[in-house]
Amino acid sequence: MNFNKILAPAAIVVLTVGAWHAFQWAGIALAAGGVVMWILLHFTRIVTILKKAANRPIGHVSSAVMLNAKLQKGATLMHVIAMTKSLGELLTEKDTQPEVYRWTDAGQSHVTCTFVGGKLSDWAMERPAAEETAENSPAETSNPAH
Repeated sequence: MNFNKILAPAAIVVLTVGAWHAFQWAGIALAAGGVVMWILLHFTRIVTILKKAANRPIGHVSSAVMLNAKLQKGATLMHVIAMTKSLGELLTEKDTQPEVYRWTDAGQSHVTCTFVGGKLSDWAMERPAAEETAENSPAETSNPAH
């Protein structure tokens, strides 16, 4: 169960009741102002993150290796979008659980993230197979000394 859905409204109610007992209607106004400011801060953060992500291609990240190193289990989708500055490429059906997103870099390395309930539960990084450009390496074709 997600306790944040219960704790935030309970904290607001406790704050409002405490403000009422301490300052009557002025306390209610102060508590309401604090709650509105808190909501506006979160809203501004979300809009800023999505505005930055809107200017980038979907599913693109500058470095898949760095993203892989920074990911932590339990991170929210919004936190991952803020790290990548890009919306992920949705690989599953819309509005189904778990949600699977992929971010790919210029070298075609990609990180595939699985979100359950909006929280990161698993991720995997894949790099493209290294192609051999030459059949013999320089060490194998060196000239012997006379």
